[in-house]
Amino acid sequence: MTVIRTTPPRPVDVTAVFPQLAPLARTATRLHPYPGAPSPQDSSVGGPLLWPADEPWPHCDGPHEVDGLNPAMCPADLRVERRIRAAARGRSLTPQERETLDRIRPPRELPLKPAVAQPYEGSMAMLPVAQLYVRDVPDLHAPAGADLLQVLWCPFDHPIMPRTALFWRSAATVTDILTTPPEPPAVQFDGYLPEPCLLKPEQITEYPNPMELSKELREPLGDWSTWQAADADVDSSYAPHPESFYWDNLSVAPGWKVGGWASWGPTDPNPQFCLTCESKMVPLLTIATFEWDDSKRSWIPDENQARTRASSTDTRPEGQAVIDFFRAKGIEVHARGRVPLEARATPPVTDPVPRQPTAVQIGSGYIQQLYVCPTSPEHPHAELMQ
Repeated sequence: MTVIRTTPPRPVDVTAVFPQLAPLARTATRLHPYPGAPSPQDSSVGGPLLWPADEPWPHCDGPHEVDGLNPAMCPADLRVERRIRAAARGRSLTPQERETLDRIRPPRELPLKPAVAQPYEGSMAMLPVAQLYVRDVPDLHAPAGADLLQVLWCPFDHPIMPRTALFWRSAATVTDILTTPPEPPAVQFDGYLPEPCLLKPEQITEYPNPMELSKELREPLGDWSTWQAADADVDSSYAPHPESFYWDNLSVAPGWKVGGWASWGPTDPNPQFCLTCESKMVPLLTIATFEWDDSKRSWIPDENQARTRASSTDTRPEGQAVIDFFRAKGIEVHARGRVPLEARATPPVTDPVPRQPTAVQIGSGYIQQLYVCPTSPEHPHAELMQ
C-alpha cells in the first residue's frame, strides 16, 4: 500500500496579504513518520541504521542518572509493553498480559516514594533516532561526498534532553552492515525509545516565527483591519489577536522536519552560533513529540484528517491508561471522567493516533531542534529544547 501524506494548502496566501514577508520564505521537509518496519536502506525514525560492521558503535560516557521516581526501563521490556498495549487496545487485558505488564513495570502505591537511585556506571550505547537519505529529503544538504545522515542519542538527560550525535556518510561505501548493534541497558524515560517508523517526506514553505520579525514586519500581523482589507478568509475568533492566526497556520509547521525556521515559543528566539567559527547556525532536524497540536490542526495531513476526527473522543495515552485501570478491576468504562490519582500512576501506552507515531516525548511535549554550522559539517552541532 502506498502511503501518502499531503499538507493541506494554507488557508491564506500570506505573501498576498503581506508581500514584505516573501523574501523570508524558507523551505522545510516534513518527514511525516508512520509506523512501519524500515530496513537499513530506508529513511526512517527509530529504524536500523546502515552502519559499517567494522566501525565502532557510538557510546555516551555519561553521567547516566535516574531520579528515583521514574524507573528506567530496559528497551526490550518497553517494546514488549508497547506491543501488548497496542494489541489490547479496545479490549480488556488478558491475565497473561497483565502478569507480563506487572512484571515489566510493577504497580506503584501512592503516595509515590522516591528511591535512592544509583547512576549507571560506564558508557552507554546510543540509540538510533533518525536515518535520512538525501534522495528522500529535499532540504537535507549533505557535505561533499555524503548522501546519508544518521542521528543517534543517549537515552538519558544531559541535562534536560538526550545528547545527540550526527554522522554523515556515503551509503555506497557501506558494504558490510552491522546487523546487531549494541543497546543501552536502560532508557531514562519511555519517550527516549523511538518506535520504528518509515517516512513520507513532503516539502513545504515556512515563514519566521513572529518573534523573529522586525517591528516593522511584525506590527501589521496584529492589525485585524489589514487582514480584512485583503479579504483574507480568517476566522473571526482571531480578531482580538490576528498575529496568532499567522503563527498557527502560516508560519512554522509542526512535527518532525528537516530545515525550515526555528519554532520558538517556550523561549524567546535564541540564535545559535558555531563555537568554532562563530557563524550563525541553521536548523537541521526537528525532533518532535507531536506531529501537530490543537492550535496547529490546519497542518494535519489530508490523509489523517478523517482518522483524527473519528478517534478524537479518546486517543491520548492517559485515557487508555485509565480505561485499563478500571477494566483490571472488572469495571467497564463507558464515558470519560475524572482521573483517579491511583490511575494516574499506571503505565503509559503508545498513542495510536498519527500525531505521535514515533512514541518520542521531549520534556512535557516539546521539540528538540538540532542546528549545524553552514560553514563546515565538521564543526560541533548544537541542540535546543523548545
